[in-house]
Amino acid sequence: MAANVIITSDANFERDIATGVVLVDFWAEWCGPCQVMIPRLGELSEKMGETAKVMKMNVDENPQTPQKFRIMSIPTMIVFKDGKPVEQLVGVKGVEDLETTLKKYL
Repeated sequence: MAANVIITSDANFERDIATGVVLVDFWAEWCGPCQVMIPRLGELSEKMGETAKVMKMNVDENPQTPQKFRIMSIPTMIVFKDGKPVEQLVGVKGVEDLETTLKKYL
């Protein structure tokens, strides 16, 4: 896992997404497509620097938040702006696509 990708949990979630633009990846260890996203999210986090945060939430360890957002398949990524969900992406995505998506909300 890239050092600059933040791990969030049910307990910290509201605080972690409260300000700025945040991409949260809902994932699980056993999910093959989720594993494909790990290095891509690390690269995205490096590209975005301080302008946007990239986070991951393990759906097996943190069931409340995925249920709240009705996550039905993983990986699902939700972009939050100042605590509010603004866009949702499902499945494997390229770094450039994710970067373009985040920049819409900066």
